[in-house]
Amino acid sequence: MRTPFILMTALACVLTFSTACQNGEVKIDRSPLPMAAASPYICEHIPLKAVELMTGVRDPLVRGYFDLTVAGGLGDGSCAAYRRDGERLKVLQIGLTPGGYPGEIEEQLEDGALPLPEIVPGAIGFYFKDTNSKNNAAYAMLVRGKAEVAIQLNVGVAGRDNAADVLALMKLIAPKLITDASAPSPSPSTTAPHGKTPSPSPKG
Repeated sequence: MRTPFILMTALACVLTFSTACQNGEVKIDRSPLPMAAASPYICEHIPLKAVELMTGVRDPLVRGYFDLTVAGGLGDGSCAAYRRDGERLKVLQIGLTPGGYPGEIEEQLEDGALPLPEIVPGAIGFYFKDTNSKNNAAYAMLVRGKAEVAIQLNVGVAGRDNAADVLALMKLIAPKLITDASAPSPSPSTTAPHGKTPSPSPKG
């Protein structure tokens, strides 16, 4: 008379999605994102392993590309990752635009976003997890000059530190996407040209 017991066990599996039920559990991988970018990449610049860890989506559908030669060398483009099943929900969006400005970062920091560490010399940025999101959304943005890199994690993995994930991804991709064209201009030198003596300051 084992049949009722087997049926009850199977029903419990369906109702509770227990991990003990025939390996039916999808385990949460809390491994930190890689500290160094490595192939394979999506959109040529985004490490696939990092995307899979932070979204929980294996082998995502990918759309987009980056062109680092346009906009005077600042670059432009975007990359999006989607689930393959159901409605193919977009889980991650990364954008590079030549229209960023530091004031946008400063406003977010004043509103409580966390400051990014210096990832690219001369750049500033922020990151945060959306506490109102049911999908563990998190965001990060970095600006240097007119170049802006934005990360929008639409669907993060429950149980992971989603804010830390977007921070770690920014560390991996910003040095690749932020080109030398966005570097701040050197400050004008106050040193007199070679062979000349500065004129004395007027008295008065």
